[in-house]
Order: sequence, then structure tokens, then C-alpha cells
Amino acid sequence: MFIHLGGEKAIRSSELIAIFDLSIEKSSKISMQFIQHISKEKQVETIGDEDPKTLIVTTDKVYYSPISSTTLKKRAGQLIT
Repeated sequence: MFIHLGGEKAIRSSELIAIFDLSIEKSSKISMQFIQHISKEKQVETIGDEDPKTLIVTTDKVYYSPISSTTLKKRAGQLIT
């Protein structure tokens, strides 16, 4: 199954590790270090032109999505049930 992340981007549900509200990026020193490390490795992709709301961690990349974390979690939850 696939999860639509916004724009024209979809990922396999098996690749999904975590979905975070973007506010987590600024709320924790560890999460800021994680983003800085991933950015250096060029494994970050911003989806669309809108302001990002959600951080999606997959096995290969980290995505910034304009879709809310609540909506994406619902989409992922529908695949589990």
C-alpha cells in the first residue's frame, strides 16, 4: 500500500518510520541534531511550495509535507486496520 504525502509524492507504507508535527523540530535538541545530520547527507525532500507542517521519516529519506500530521497519521492508520 501507499501513503500520499502531498503534491505528487507517495511512499510505500512499509518505508514509513515516523510522522511528526513540524513543531518537534524546534522543541528538542536531539531532533534538531537529527535534522542537521540528515540535511548534510542530502536526504531531505520538501514536497510542494506550501509551508511544511509535517516531518515524515522513512527508511531512505526525510520529507517535509504541507499536509498536517493528523491527516497523514489517519491515512497511515487506515492501512493498518
